Amino acid sequence: MNRWHILLILLIVLGIPWIWMNRVPVAAQTDFTTPQPAVNHPAPDFTLPTLEGGEFQLSAQQGTPIVLNFWATWCGPCQNEMPALQQASERFQGRVQIIGVDQGEEAAVVQRFADEMGVTFPIPLDSEFAVGERYSVRGLPTTYFIDRNGVIRHLWVGEMNSITLAEGITEILR
Repeated sequence: MNRWHILLILLIVLGIPWIWMNRVPVAAQTDFTTPQPAVNHPAPDFTLPTLEGGEFQLSAQQGTPIVLNFWATWCGPCQNEMPALQQASERFQGRVQIIGVDQGEEAAVVQRFADEMGVTFPIPLDSEFAVGERYSVRGLPTTYFIDRNGVIRHLWVGEMNSITLAEGITEILR
């Protein structure tokens, strides 16, 4: 038997158990009965602890437009857009609430980053990725623009500049 046959047999013998062990369990597969967040549909409610030690509940913000940004400190595009989010938070204070949902990091790491970047808007901590999963976050950053009635009006996946952010905010202020 030549070495290619041996290599092929070895790949099959090792590959089948690897595939079996790494398959997605039935319970973790998408639940098609639960509606996923979508533009022009209500934003799913959630409650998370905040970096400041309090609690953030989305439904408690009813009546205020929300920019809901999913991010992490290690994410380069998230780092790049953070100054624009902070500026928008200051510029639209009292009219729009910027919320930065951190994905899966320890509070101390997030606090250090927030201090370095001068971030003052609320940062809920999604340590178990439950809210990110509920919002179908597949990449960071991901931003939902939610109007004062709790309806998602716009979704942006990837890094935003200040112009893109302003356009999304304008849409939810209508």
